[in-house]
Amino acid sequence: MSRLLPCLALLLMPLSSFAADLPKPTGDTIVAPDAKLELLFTRSLPIKGGLTEGPAVAPDGSIYFSDIPMGPDKGKIMRFDPKTGKTEVFAMDSFKSNGLKFDRAGDLVACEGADEGGRGIGKWNIKTKQHTVIVDRFMGKRFNAPNDLCIDSKGRIYFSDPKYVGAEPRELEARAVYRVNPDGGVIEATRNVEKPNGVCLSPDEKTLYVADNNNNADDISVTPKPAPGAMKVYAFPLDDHGLPKGERKTLVDFGAEPGCDGMTVDALGHIYITARTPKRPGVLVIDPTGKEVAFLPTGPVQPLDVAEPVGLPSNVTFGLGEDASTLYITVGLSLYRVKVKAKGWRHVGG
Repeated sequence: MSRLLPCLALLLMPLSSFAADLPKPTGDTIVAPDAKLELLFTRSLPIKGGLTEGPAVAPDGSIYFSDIPMGPDKGKIMRFDPKTGKTEVFAMDSFKSNGLKFDRAGDLVACEGADEGGRGIGKWNIKTKQHTVIVDRFMGKRFNAPNDLCIDSKGRIYFSDPKYVGAEPRELEARAVYRVNPDGGVIEATRNVEKPNGVCLSPDEKTLYVADNNNNADDISVTPKPAPGAMKVYAFPLDDHGLPKGERKTLVDFGAEPGCDGMTVDALGHIYITARTPKRPGVLVIDPTGKEVAFLPTGPVQPLDVAEPVGLPSNVTFGLGEDASTLYITVGLSLYRVKVKAKGWRHVGG
């Protein structure tokens, strides 16, 4: 127990404690070199392990995000109000929500994972806090652990279905990307990926970006850790029906290092990738060809084999309206924001 306490203290320490060790941002067309991360929230509730995830901007400009624990502790959905600077609990039981997005009706759509979670796609009425299940099965089998999602202008929900935690057995052989149509029907969009994680669409909706984050285990706590599989970011060209067609392109290859978790896009089509390698933790910004155009560090440079890495980002989104040039980033057990020069893109349907 005594050996675990220092590690826990390190994980709970706000990133501001390491601010002096953070490299400066690069890519002054996207972000000023003196831009600073601002700490907005750090978990104080007595729940153990896990991380913050899935920031999503609501129609009123507030930011909802997931606070995911491990095991029997209930996950929470939190709401940060940029006008007041306050964060409050929206849902005391999130069904282990991960990625979040708002649909055209203003409802909050959630990827609900395993580890005693919903293992499906759920929806919240943010006024009444009523929760309903949109879908939790494909061809009669439960999903593995829905992780991240994006919604196009037609209201179609693309989501990834890997599995990283939980004792529940997988019922689906594939770890695929699916699409939920407005009528509730589910289509397997692609399984041409080893273990999909973050997903997002280009502004013109002609390309689906998918993070392949294959740790080669259904449980991140397994020891010894297996050698990783694909740690890449792909671009899938979409046909007129919104389904992958043509050659898959690799935009980023992290090699044997931890790769991308969540991502988002700006109005010019740049992709903002949360890179979780301890050697260079931060938001990597690339153009649609894969060329790096900017980098926003979220943690100090650390050895790849460091026992307890700090400052690893999990997901990212832009604000809305006057806040459209603010980037919100979930890092460790916290939520941060930083001003950038670009403006975020938000699809009409999501």
